[in-house]
Amino acid sequence: MKQLEALVREAGETAVGAVETAGDIRQTGGRKIIPIQVLPLTGNEAEVARQMQICNACRYCEGFCAVFPAMTRRLSFGKADVNYLANLCHNCGACYHACQYAPPHEFAVNVPQAMARVRGETYAEYAWPAPLGALYRRNGLTVALALAFGLALFLLLAISRHGALWHAPLAGNFYAIFPHNMMAAMFGAVFGFAVLSLGIGIRTFWRDISPGRATPPALGEAARDALTLTYLDGGHGQGCNEQDDRFTLARRRFHHLTFYGFMACFASTGVATLYHYLLDLHAPYPVTSLPVILGTAGGIGLLIGPAGLLWLNLRRDPNRGDAAQRPMDRGFIALLLLTAATGLGLLAGRETGAMAMLLAIHLGVVMALFATLPFGKFAHGIYRCAALLKSSIEKRQPNTLQLGSD
Repeated sequence: MKQLEALVREAGETAVGAVETAGDIRQTGGRKIIPIQVLPLTGNEAEVARQMQICNACRYCEGFCAVFPAMTRRLSFGKADVNYLANLCHNCGACYHACQYAPPHEFAVNVPQAMARVRGETYAEYAWPAPLGALYRRNGLTVALALAFGLALFLLLAISRHGALWHAPLAGNFYAIFPHNMMAAMFGAVFGFAVLSLGIGIRTFWRDISPGRATPPALGEAARDALTLTYLDGGHGQGCNEQDDRFTLARRRFHHLTFYGFMACFASTGVATLYHYLLDLHAPYPVTSLPVILGTAGGIGLLIGPAGLLWLNLRRDPNRGDAAQRPMDRGFIALLLLTAATGLGLLAGRETGAMAMLLAIHLGVVMALFATLPFGKFAHGIYRCAALLKSSIEKRQPNTLQLGSD
């Protein structure tokens, strides 16, 4: 206990010193000149470094997830280390509920909450353009809903100006409302922006955490851990702690429904594109066609998964996360739910005179979703995959940590 107390004092003094020197170092040009490992820690990053010092001395949770084995390969925690560990954390809550030093203990160790706060900072720090990342982080729900409403309204006005919102049935022919090339141009621009923004962010993050060389075994393990959400099992296979000490796999299952629902919708669009350009088969496609089957399955997944995640988000122990991120979290969930609901509504009403309205609303919501992907919880999935890959690379490297002997 005395050794831990001394370690806490030392870690606290180090963190305070790093924060106090922040202004002087940033005056030299910020992260464009100074390597990230020597940049000063923010207050939240310093808190993670303090807690990792304590956890490194205790190591009770070493087998819970990938964070703690990665932690044991370090004696100190710079900015890049903290950002890496924060994005490696899946916020399952196992370490918080098992920790003997959790609040109200004076050490106040709460790894899930500390990591969540740093993750929120990384979303804004690595976002491009940075002002959009900061705006979405502060007002995620408002920005998401306002953008979806604004784009849908714009498309509705465009339709009403050149035709009628209520029309004779068009046998599901969307291109009678918006020509194919126009829709391709609209979504190509938004999708291209999302890919560019995410690409710039992940490239910077990957460079900063100095991952090393990715081998096929490391890539395979990281892909498996990402696709199966290995570390949402709580370290024992029984799942996360949500409201209390009870374990549940609900969060893992709702994440799976959300992710694979999104991927099924994306695959539906991809298959429809191949039909159009390679096979010269143009929409509308019958209900039994592969694009419609994939889109329907994806839409159902995107209804159930995000609805479940929202339910868990509303009920979750506030000590387990960062309350400041709730608008951003709920903004992304709201767009996913609206995308699924409007998509399934469009499928159900495509043979009716309401198709134009349903199409405009759905397209507006989907465009808003893709425009905000680089700035919220979707980006966190990209950074987490990068952290998982670094973990897989790192565990295959020799541990160069040399401990001196007295």
